[in-house]
Amino acid sequence: MALYLELDRNLSEEQVRLRENIHRFAATVLRPVSRELDKLADPAEVIARGSPLWRVFRQAYELGYHTAGLPSELGGMGFGGIENHIMLEEMGWGSADFAIALGVAGFPFQAVASSGNPELIEEFVEPFVADREGKLIGCWAITEPDHGSDYLMAGTEYFHDPKVSGQLVAVPDGDHYIVNGQKSAWVSNGTIATHALTFLTLDPSLGMAGGGVAIIPLDLPGVSRGKPLDKLGQRALNQGEIFFDEVRIPRRYMMIDSSMYEMALDMTLARANAGMAAIFTGVARAAFEEALAYSKTRVQGGRPICQHQLVQKQLFGMFRAVEAARALSRAAMVYNSDAMPPQTHYSIAAKTFCTEAAFRVSSTALQLFGGNGLSREYPIEKIMRDARASLIEDGCNEILELTGAKLLIERYGV
Repeated sequence: MALYLELDRNLSEEQVRLRENIHRFAATVLRPVSRELDKLADPAEVIARGSPLWRVFRQAYELGYHTAGLPSELGGMGFGGIENHIMLEEMGWGSADFAIALGVAGFPFQAVASSGNPELIEEFVEPFVADREGKLIGCWAITEPDHGSDYLMAGTEYFHDPKVSGQLVAVPDGDHYIVNGQKSAWVSNGTIATHALTFLTLDPSLGMAGGGVAIIPLDLPGVSRGKPLDKLGQRALNQGEIFFDEVRIPRRYMMIDSSMYEMALDMTLARANAGMAAIFTGVARAAFEEALAYSKTRVQGGRPICQHQLVQKQLFGMFRAVEAARALSRAAMVYNSDAMPPQTHYSIAAKTFCTEAAFRVSSTALQLFGGNGLSREYPIEKIMRDARASLIEDGCNEILELTGAKLLIERYGV
């Protein structure tokens, strides 16, 4: 099916070509492999040696897509907000699970680049940029067994409650920190990552606010992994626990301490939520396109179902939701790509709106498929399963809305 009508007439020729190239990659690589991996009963097979998952990472790295979030002066693609949105929407259109996996793969290295520390950049960023085989893969290690969305409620009274603190703790020891604890089974890329952008606790007396952010190579002594999570959807996105037992890291790996932690968390949330919004705009679009194409071929009552008025109303409602999702998610991503501080409530609004739109549109699409929508022969049932996970991951929508509401109250005067 043809690409959507681009309403921004100011896109450059390079941006138009980027959209076409990533769409082709999503259609020929991401979507078919994602569907193939979705059918594997054991999630351990997804990450096994010889799995097509590794071919996808290799092909993405060969094209340099892993460096999209890194500045050109460090060898990255230097994408701005528009380019990042185009890339993530197209990848989400092809495969929500691979879009998230490839997106988070660069998280630790992007954080190091943002730190401006030349020693860390040489140690971590330069090898990552040079990687064309998918050997270096990052993850965002934040979720814990007893902490999920609450980890994201920076600035709230709860966040400063000394009776509640994180479960992964780093204690100073001379020129090192000793790290103990675990991250939960929901760490994206957790079972295959080589490096973790790790959110941990430095000062439990400050509650959740007493955190820090470190880059931790996951081949250090004391690091171990749990088994890959067996999930309803997004099965090509491996997720799993990471355990830290007396893991020693140099002090220089701790990029953010408690004095800057809430600001760093706010920036991370703004970026991550904007990315999720773009990805699930693509998922919503994929569901709409599947439904539209099917409605032109499925005959009921002697004619294609697209000729029935109720179906037409549903199709137009889906189209409207997709276009609204793109407008909001792109605006939030473009603005927050270089805003300091970011307007995080816009990213939260985009994430919650776009993920809910993706689930509604995919559910309506499945309904239009009727009984065929329940069959794994058609892609719509996978799209709906993938969309359902988005209402929970990267902060469940209900908690995010409370965080966004607090930001609105603080930032808008009477």
